[in-house]
Amino acid sequence: MMRMFWSVIALLLPLTLISGCGKEDESTAMVRQVVAIESSDECHLCGMIITNFPGPKGQAYSRGVSGNMKFCSTRDMFAFMVDPENQHNIQQAYVHDMAITPWDHPDEETYIDAKTAFYVIGHGKRGAMGPTLASFSKRSDAQAFAEVEGGEVLPFDAITLEVLTAM
Repeated sequence: MMRMFWSVIALLLPLTLISGCGKEDESTAMVRQVVAIESSDECHLCGMIITNFPGPKGQAYSRGVSGNMKFCSTRDMFAFMVDPENQHNIQQAYVHDMAITPWDHPDEETYIDAKTAFYVIGHGKRGAMGPTLASFSKRSDAQAFAEVEGGEVLPFDAITLEVLTAM
C-alpha cells in the first residue's frame, strides 16, 4: 500500500511542477501596475525629466529590468518597445487615455493598457520630443481627436519602427 502511494506521488509531482511553468502568480501580476510619476523621474530612453513636458506618457515592465520603466512620451516608449532587442521582453505597458485628461498635464489616474489602446499619429500636438502618439482607450475617441487635430488612427499592433521613423 505504501509503495503504491509513493508511486502515485512520483507520477503526480512532476506534473504539478510542470503545470506551474510559464504561469505567474497573482502577486507578480499585481506588482506590474502604474506608478505615479514623480517630479524628478527621468525617461528610461532619453533621460529627460518626464514632468517637464506635455502629452501622453508611458510606463512599461520588461523581463530583466527591475521595476517599471517610465517614458516622457508614448513615442519614446514605443521606440524602446519596438526595438528587436526589447520587443519580446515587454510584459505590460500603460499609456494615458487622452480623451479624459488634459494634454499639458496628463493625470496619473488615467493610465490604460497600451496593448488595447488606439493611437493617433501625424496630428499637430507636441509631446516631449516633438511628434508623439496620442493614446485613447476607445477607437471613437481617437477618431474624434484625429478629425480635429489631424492624423491617422492605428491599433497597438500597427505601431512599428517604420511608423515611428515616419512621424
